[in-house]
Amino acid sequence: MTFNKMRNSITISFSLLLIAGVSYAANESKKVDADAEDFNCLAEMTATGNFFVDNLLGNLPATVAAASSDDGGRYPAGSVVSLIPTEVMLKHNAGWNADTNDWEFIELTVSAAGSVIKSRGTTEVINQFGGNCFDCHSLARPEWDFVCGTGHGCAPLPITRETIIGIQKGDPRCSRKE
Repeated sequence: MTFNKMRNSITISFSLLLIAGVSYAANESKKVDADAEDFNCLAEMTATGNFFVDNLLGNLPATVAAASSDDGGRYPAGSVVSLIPTEVMLKHNAGWNADTNDWEFIELTVSAAGSVIKSRGTTEVINQFGGNCFDCHSLARPEWDFVCGTGHGCAPLPITRETIIGIQKGDPRCSRKE
């Protein structure tokens, strides 16, 4: 390889890395900041059908409207969706992650002391049942904005509705408020 070809190759490689870095930074700028203490006891969230919602950016009415719609809807940034205490979905600003429609999947460890983030991410988070969150939620039809529910297109959960209700009622974070 000649010196000019090597220099061009290095220049192209550096340019691609720079573009990737700028793209990553742009995506990170669209992230909604959230820490473990932002994820509350389910009883402190708004119940909508079978799951619970909140909005970390204060737009709870739009989150509830999307969650309560009979024909789907797009959740606003800051939306938090939780079926059981140890699993949360967080909606980031538009453009944060195209693969997940801007959702982040978060696995929590919960106790009376509060929440601890066990893992978080986009396509790689594995839930307590051994399933990949993204793999299941990506099956939701587009009008449901990655949120699984009865009739949304997702595979059924490996536990009964009664078991889910028991898990929801047993959220240990709720006891610290009593």
